[in-house]
Amino acid sequence: MPKFILSMILLLTLSASARQNSYIKYQQFILHAEAKATTPARKVMQTIRHMVEQKVIIRGACWDYLDVAFTQAGYPRGKRSIVHKGRKKSGPYSSATKIRPGDWLYYINHSYHNIEHSGLFIGWTNYKKRQGLIVSYAGEGRAEPARYKVYDLSHVYHIMRAN
Repeated sequence: MPKFILSMILLLTLSASARQNSYIKYQQFILHAEAKATTPARKVMQTIRHMVEQKVIIRGACWDYLDVAFTQAGYPRGKRSIVHKGRKKSGPYSSATKIRPGDWLYYINHSYHNIEHSGLFIGWTNYKKRQGLIVSYAGEGRAEPARYKVYDLSHVYHIMRAN
């Protein structure tokens, strides 16, 4: 087998393993956040956790993935409220106090070219530094399931919540 193919197989295996390990690493944190969340938020968080566990792939971007998760949890577009609305480039950016577990956040992804990204907020891993655990879906045509990852949430410009 050519080295390139072996490298790709190894990379995909390591990548899948890293995603699974991210869930295992944060499992207690995730379950604790679900237990303390409001009923609508808990339903969304549990739905998305099952999607992560089952390695569900949704055709589309991060937004499409979260739209499916909220809808499957029983919160289609008419059952969501906007808690904060700003713009990517100019804000205003949300204060950390507005952000709750189960919120759908739009934020500047400082770890990937400062592009806009959205994800489901699980909880603060370091409140002071504005670092939070997010369920993140890459999208962009990549056939990769969502994963749990810590992001810098200092520039959250849109918050949506199930109600």
